[in-house]
Amino acid sequence: MGTRPPRITYDPVNEKNTFVSGDLVAGRVALEVAKECQIDSLLIKFKGKAEVLWTERHGQTTVVYHSKDKYFSHKHYFIRGKDVKGTSVVSPGCHVYPFSFQVPDQDMPSSFKGSVGKIVYLLEAKLSRSMRIAKKDSTKINFVTKADFIGDPGLMTPQHDSKDKKMKFFTSGTVAMDVDIEKTGFLQGEGLKVLAHIQNNSSREIKPKYCVYQKHSFFANGKRRVNTKDLIKEVGDPIPPSASEKVTRVITIPHDFEPSIPNCSIIKAEYRLRVSSYSIRPGDWQDEYVCFVLMSLCTICL
Repeated sequence: MGTRPPRITYDPVNEKNTFVSGDLVAGRVALEVAKECQIDSLLIKFKGKAEVLWTERHGQTTVVYHSKDKYFSHKHYFIRGKDVKGTSVVSPGCHVYPFSFQVPDQDMPSSFKGSVGKIVYLLEAKLSRSMRIAKKDSTKINFVTKADFIGDPGLMTPQHDSKDKKMKFFTSGTVAMDVDIEKTGFLQGEGLKVLAHIQNNSSREIKPKYCVYQKHSFFANGKRRVNTKDLIKEVGDPIPPSASEKVTRVITIPHDFEPSIPNCSIIKAEYRLRVSSYSIRPGDWQDEYVCFVLMSLCTICL
């Protein structure tokens, strides 16, 4: 069997298996050796990085868009120091090498995986032997940025948007809509309270629609790529013609929503609330009046 690739295990620090700045990542690298062998080096590396990569066709040309941000990289040798020449003889058996790294206490974005970009925090073990291909093992840790509702007053800033639109075609009158939410930052599991003042001065009955959607933006070589996805859709009660109503809607944010990413230069992940009112009849046309409100989904780690 010879020498197997090293295996990494680490100890979770909480039930969610998430890490924040300042946490200690402790674990072990196991190396199984069938017979005595010489090893140039055995090391483990802890690193964090963001990367964006996609291609586009322009006629007969394929253009590659690529960008990378490096947050940190720490290395620890178990066998052979960085500047020591020679090899080390390792006896048969299973050898276990403990390690520990501290997550840097700096502003870093949460772990993320999107269609053309990712943010990863990685443990990587590497076994090097003369005249042989290096053997590796790697595992990711889930890093989250801690919410700071005190240090970041923007999270507590109320949001507002308004729209006033004249009806078209076979319907007369106007529809006006004012939408407010009491703050910008929310937590998973929290209720998003939406206050909407809708003035239906048209000749049709309308209904308010609520949609929470995510927006991912990727940046490379001066180009931006955007993906959006609707996550929550709800419909309110009808508002009759020539009526004005103040409606309140509480939308519960699921616990499995990933946090927003506002602090990465090449990847931005955000959530938005879209509130629209629409008029529709079977076989008839539809008209929408849309308000957009920016949200920030945060995580508090206890």
